[in-house]
Amino acid sequence: MNKAAQWKITITLALIAASLWFLFPTIKWYSVSEQEREKLSRVDDPIISKILKLGLDLQGGMHLILEVAIDKIPEDMEKSEAMARALEIIRNRVDQFGVAEPLIARQGDRWIVVQLPGISEPRRALELIGKTALLEFKLLADTDVLPESGEMSDEYEVLEDRNDQRYVVKKEAELTGAALKTAKVSMGGDFNRPHISFTLKKEAADKFARVTEMNIEKRLAIVLDGVIQSAPVIKSRIPDGQGIIEGNFNMQTARDLAIILRAGALPAPVEIIENRTIGPTLGKESIITGVTAMIIGLILVLIFMAVYYRMAGFIADIALIMNIFFLLGAMAYFHFTLTMPGIAGIILIIGMAVDANVLIFERIREELATGKTPRVAIDAGYNKAVTTILDANITTLIAAVFLFQFGTGPVKGFAVTLFIGIVASMFTAIIVSKTILDIVTKDRQIKELKI
Repeated sequence: MNKAAQWKITITLALIAASLWFLFPTIKWYSVSEQEREKLSRVDDPIISKILKLGLDLQGGMHLILEVAIDKIPEDMEKSEAMARALEIIRNRVDQFGVAEPLIARQGDRWIVVQLPGISEPRRALELIGKTALLEFKLLADTDVLPESGEMSDEYEVLEDRNDQRYVVKKEAELTGAALKTAKVSMGGDFNRPHISFTLKKEAADKFARVTEMNIEKRLAIVLDGVIQSAPVIKSRIPDGQGIIEGNFNMQTARDLAIILRAGALPAPVEIIENRTIGPTLGKESIITGVTAMIIGLILVLIFMAVYYRMAGFIADIALIMNIFFLLGAMAYFHFTLTMPGIAGIILIIGMAVDANVLIFERIREELATGKTPRVAIDAGYNKAVTTILDANITTLIAAVFLFQFGTGPVKGFAVTLFIGIVASMFTAIIVSKTILDIVTKDRQIKELKI
C-alpha cells in the first residue's frame, strides 16, 4: 500500500474517531429518560453544552410576536434606529438567559418575532423579554416642596415603591441605566439577601460623585420602569461609581434583573401580541416522521446501489453511511441546531451522496468497455468524473451559502445540513470509495467486482 493510500485511510479513521467523540454526548443525552435529562439540566451538567440541539419544531418551545410601541419612541430617535436597538437588546437578554439557538428577527415595521426552543420557564422568559427596564436615579423631594394648596411643582412627580408607598421625586433623573457599566448579583445586607451590585461608566461615575456630594443626608430613589426599588439615604460622597439596588429579591429575580440591566433598556415599551407554546408532543411526532422517512430512503438507496452495482455498490453504501456519520458529527462539533428542514436536508443528501458514485461507476464501465485493464479503468473513471462532480457540487455549495446568509430559522437549518452534507459526500465519494476500491482490486480482476 503506497503512502497516499495510507494517508487517506489515516484521515478517514481520524474523522470517524472525531465524529464518534463529538456524537457521544448527544447519544448519551438522548438515550436517558426525560426525568434524568431534567436532573442534568438543573445541575448545569457540562454535557448540555456539547449535545446536538433540536430546534423549536422538534423539541417544542415558545413562539412570540412582540409589538414595539412606536408612539412612545423618544423624539430624538428614529423609528428604524429604535427597532434595531430593541432587536439588539432582546437578543442580548435571550443570550444571557441561556436559550440555545433562538430566532430573533424583525417582522414588518413594528413587530419582532422571538422563537425560544426548549424553554422550560415560559413565564420567566416573558418577564425577561417584555420588561422595558428603564433604570433611573432620582432625588426625593424635600418636605417643603408641596405647598399648602396641595399642588405640586412641575419639577416633581409622585411614584410608588414595591409596597405601594408613595414618594415625591424629581421628574428629571440624575442618571439613567445607560450609565451602567456592569450589574451583577451579590449577597449581603442585614439579612444576607440577594441584591444587585452595579458599577457606573467613568463619566457617569464622576457625575454620580458630584450628585452624592451635593446631596448628603438626602434620599436617592432607584427607579425601574416607574417603580421605586429602593430609596437609600446618601451618607457620603461616592467617588467610585459603585452602588447596590436592594429590594425583596430572591436569587432568580435578582439574576434576571441583573441580566436586564446589563442588556440595557428598550427604547419603547413592547407588547406581546402573540404567545404560542409548542408542546413536545408535536416535536416528537415530527422527529418520528422525519427519521422514518430518512431511514426508509436510506434503506432503499442502499438496496438499489448494492443490487445494481454489486460489490462496487456495497462500497458506495459504506461511503454513504460514513457521509451521514460525518455530517452529524460536524453538526455536533459546531453546536448547530437540528430542525425539521435540517432533517429534510439530510434526506436530500442521502439521494445526492450516491450521485457521485453513480457518475464514477458509469465512467469505469465506459473505460472497461474500451478494453482497458481493471486498475487503469478505475483510475480513469475517477479522474474523468471528478471534474463533473466538483462542478455540480460547488454550484450547490454556493446556493447553500446564500441560503444560510440571507435565510432565517428553518431555512438556515436546511442550508447547514446541505452544505456539510455536500462536503462530506465529495470526500466519501472521491477519497473513501476510491481507497476501498483500490484495496479490494489490488490483487483481483475487476470482473470479480462486477460493476
